[in-house]
Amino acid sequence: MKVWIIFLLCLAGKALAAPQQEPFEEEFELIEDQGAIAEEETVVDEVIEETPVGSNPVQVETGEFDEAIEVVEEVPAENPCLNHHCKKGKVCELDDSNNPICVCQDPSTCPASSEEFEHVCGTDNKTYDSSCHFFATKCTLEGTKKGHKLHLDYIGPCKYIAPCLDNELNEFPLRMRDWLKNVLVTLYERDEDNNLLTEKQKLRVKKIYENEKRLQAGDHTLELLAHDFEKNYNMYIFPVHWQFGQLDQHPIDGYLSHTELAPLRAPLIPMEHCTTRFFTQCDADNDKYIALDEWASCFGIKEQDVDKDLVI
Repeated sequence: MKVWIIFLLCLAGKALAAPQQEPFEEEFELIEDQGAIAEEETVVDEVIEETPVGSNPVQVETGEFDEAIEVVEEVPAENPCLNHHCKKGKVCELDDSNNPICVCQDPSTCPASSEEFEHVCGTDNKTYDSSCHFFATKCTLEGTKKGHKLHLDYIGPCKYIAPCLDNELNEFPLRMRDWLKNVLVTLYERDEDNNLLTEKQKLRVKKIYENEKRLQAGDHTLELLAHDFEKNYNMYIFPVHWQFGQLDQHPIDGYLSHTELAPLRAPLIPMEHCTTRFFTQCDADNDKYIALDEWASCFGIKEQDVDKDLVI
C-alpha cells in the first residue's frame, strides 16, 4: 500500500506540473495513463513476489513486507544464590545439582583496602588488609585449633596495647555507663522518623531525657561520674540492658559470644586499653559466654534490678 501511495503521489506531481491541454487530449491521455497504471501495478506485483525478502532497501528499513514473527525470549532462571545468605568469610556457589551452598571465600578475591582504617587486627596479633581478608582466612581454618582461637580483636592495624592496671579496670565501667546513656539520649533526639528505637524504648529513654538531674554529655572527671551513678542510679539501668539486647542477636539466647561482642569491643580497644580485660572478667564462670546477669554485674547493676524484659 505504501508503494502505491508514493506511486500515485508521483503521478499527481507530474499532472500538476504538465502544461494545460484541451479536454479531448486530456481524456485520451487519461486512457493511456490508466493503461500505464495497470501495467505498473502488474510489474510491482511481480517485483513483490519475486524479490527475496531483505534485498529491497525499503524492506530492510521498515520491514513492510515481513510477516509477523513471534519472538520468544528466553528468561534466565533466577540464580539460587541471590537469596541464599552465607556468614562472613563464605560465599555462595552452586553444587552439581544446582543447589546453593556456602564455601570459604578465597582471601585473594577480597577487594584491596585503600585506607589504613580498613585494616583489622586478629587475636593472632596479625594485621589483615580488611575484615573480608580476616574472615576469609578464618573460614579456611575452620575445624582446626588455630581457627577456633582466631577472632577479630580490634579495628585498625595491630599495635602495642598497654596492660590494663587494676585501678584503670575499676574506672572503665564509669565511662562506659555514661557513654551508653548518652548514646541512647542521642538516638532519642534523632529518632523522629528513623525508627532507631521502638516505642517502648522511646518511653523509657524519654524519662531519662527529661530528667533535670541528668548529667549532660561532656568530659567529666571520674569522681563526678561515680557520684552521678550513685545519685542517679536508675538512669543507668535501662542503658546497660539495652546494649546487651543490641548485641545479643546471633542467636537471641540471653548470652553474648565473642563474635556478638565484637561490634562493641573491636572499635573500643584502640581507645580503651582495658576493654579486653574488662569483658574477659565479665565472664565470671569462664564459659566463653557473658550472660545477662554477668553483664549487668560488670556495670554495677544490682541483682534485683536485672530484668530480661528490658533487653527487648
